[in-house]
Amino acid sequence: MIMTIMSSFLPSFARSEAPGRETLRRTLAREAAQAKTETERPQLVLASASPRRVTLLAQVGVTPDALRPASIDETPKRGEMPRALVSRLARAKAEVARNQIANDRDLAGAYVLAADTVVAMGRKVLMKPTHIEEAMASLQLLSGRTHKVQTCICLITPDDRVRTKIVDTRVRFRYINRSELESYIASREWRGKAGGYAIQGLAGCFVQRLIGSYTNVVGLPLTEVVSLLNSEKFPIQYNWLKYAEVDRD
Repeated sequence: MIMTIMSSFLPSFARSEAPGRETLRRTLAREAAQAKTETERPQLVLASASPRRVTLLAQVGVTPDALRPASIDETPKRGEMPRALVSRLARAKAEVARNQIANDRDLAGAYVLAADTVVAMGRKVLMKPTHIEEAMASLQLLSGRTHKVQTCICLITPDDRVRTKIVDTRVRFRYINRSELESYIASREWRGKAGGYAIQGLAGCFVQRLIGSYTNVVGLPLTEVVSLLNSEKFPIQYNWLKYAEVDRD
């Protein structure tokens, strides 16, 4: 279901040129500032194609009007700390997505939300493993130790103001024995995951302690996202009835 919804939001063409100096987006923002009147519900573009992030947003009643995943080089710079890296990448993704829609008649006036998540062991950033050996090395490093998951969320408003927030969560793994490690690697769940694991999946049994936001580790810290959207006047439409079914027997 989520994949079907996502496919309808994705653009027909992944690439678009950077906007010129004067764009439709800037024109709309200027007109809105001059009018100073209430407009219809604003649009939201998510700079990601992650099913996890789409699902998390749906939990708080937010459905992106479009997905504009940004393809950027995520290689850390020499000596770059995890916090600086995640901040730089989140902003870069948001700006790429903003540029993609700047002259799109259907989306030019939308808010743009981006996020980037890294797993760090001290100063060392554990990237998304690309092969089995990297995944095993990452999980062996995390075994029996505490690591930090950092997510930066970046929101660009229709008038191009940039708001960012970094959220930290500490996660401690129990010791993972060889048999468990090999079984997890065989599951292929590590593919495309920062640090080589997904807390919402099989790796949840490795977690001994968590301090901070659970949804941050999944990929999007919901409390901070909702707070950021609310502070910028983006309406959150909660569907409480969906979660209010109670067994009265």
